[in-house]
Amino acid sequence: QLQLVESGGGLVQPGGSLRLSCAASGFTLDSYNIGWFRQAPGKEREGVSCIKSRDGITRYGDSVKGRFTISMDNAKNTVYLQMNSLKPEDTGLYYCAVHRGFRPCVFDAKRYDYWGQGTQVTVSS
Repeated sequence: QLQLVESGGGLVQPGGSLRLSCAASGFTLDSYNIGWFRQAPGKEREGVSCIKSRDGITRYGDSVKGRFTISMDNAKNTVYLQMNSLKPEDTGLYYCAVHRGFRPCVFDAKRYDYWGQGTQVTVSS
């Protein structure tokens, strides 16, 4: 059974930090591209960051560049999203997802084959 499980979300004040985790089971991430997406009420689903595991090349959405960092731990079969300098507009339900990694990672949700259940991030004072 192929599964992705996100964790690490919560309530944080503006300017704070969180680290999200995406743990994979039933398959190995090293042959996939992994993306982080988020969706806030009333807004479209937004690609936050992605990584091509085969070569480590990463991509970030314009709104998070310089603040968020995506990384992988192959031994743990886990992808992380370090989020710093959080803003209220970062609030949303964050999902990780994967698609086959022969091409560069993309922010087109239709390309992704497996999705986690999501973890809520709320940035508020």
